[in-house]
Amino acid sequence: MISVNELAKPLVQELITKSEALRVNIGKFSNGATYVDAGIECVGGLEAGRIIGEICMGGLGNVNLYHASAIEEWPLYLHVHTSHPVLACLASQYAGWSLSHEKFHALGSGPGRAIALKEPLFEELGYKDQCDSAVFVLEVDKLPPIEVIDKVAETCKLDPTALTFILTPTSSIAGNMQVVARVLEVAMHKTHELHFPLDHVLDGSASAPLSPPIPDFVKAMGRTNDAILFAGRVQLFVKGDDTTAEKLAKELPSSSSRDYGKPFAQIFKDYEYDFFKVDPMLFSPASVMVTAVESGNTFRGGELDPALLNKSFS
Repeated sequence: MISVNELAKPLVQELITKSEALRVNIGKFSNGATYVDAGIECVGGLEAGRIIGEICMGGLGNVNLYHASAIEEWPLYLHVHTSHPVLACLASQYAGWSLSHEKFHALGSGPGRAIALKEPLFEELGYKDQCDSAVFVLEVDKLPPIEVIDKVAETCKLDPTALTFILTPTSSIAGNMQVVARVLEVAMHKTHELHFPLDHVLDGSASAPLSPPIPDFVKAMGRTNDAILFAGRVQLFVKGDDTTAEKLAKELPSSSSRDYGKPFAQIFKDYEYDFFKVDPMLFSPASVMVTAVESGNTFRGGELDPALLNKSFS
């Protein structure tokens, strides 16, 4: 059985060993758990964000930066691919574990979720990880309280010294990048919501422009979402019949949502900052290709929207 935490270990160690070069800070909680600050009290950067993106995917995915001409005004893109899209994206990268204590709240993502098994999703996936360490990524702008760290250790049945928490404010360069690196993950999550059989997804590749960071949290969150909603591209390789593959290609793009048409920050404001009022079908890439490997046919849905992306990024 593949262990996402074991595969992520070398990447976590790289963050720690090269912390000065990567402009991240390493610290310890009072119970001995390690944290990596990738933007709260340090600069962080693109390379730190790239590595964190691969950690989020449990060492099963690759994240790379490149320049592209798909959106002329915003040429810096990132590309993600994995041959294990279900494990990398849903069992590891997806931010699915709600962690809270008093006024602190965060969604935990990363390989450690597959040890904690606090989400019903893992029963459906039929996957659990066994490892002597666990790593979690939290999109926060302050250190979690020690009560949260103790809770995670207890749930994982691990000593706190075996835990690493990577902290990435969305407004930081690294945090901004690791969110956009979820372009394939949001496609996989919506694929699941559309009840497409996950065991039919064989491989996946995706790209999106890197949104410019901004200090305001809501605007930063909006831009990272819009990078995917308006300019994210994904190609899934699936088995099964053409009819099912074509249906997925038509239903998967963000434009199929009732809330499509405005920058996410504006949608969020219109719903009075209640995330749960937003149509969950919105969260998906702009453009989709689904290749049915048994027939060799490829089906397309959606398209890039440079005008809305410019409105968001500018």
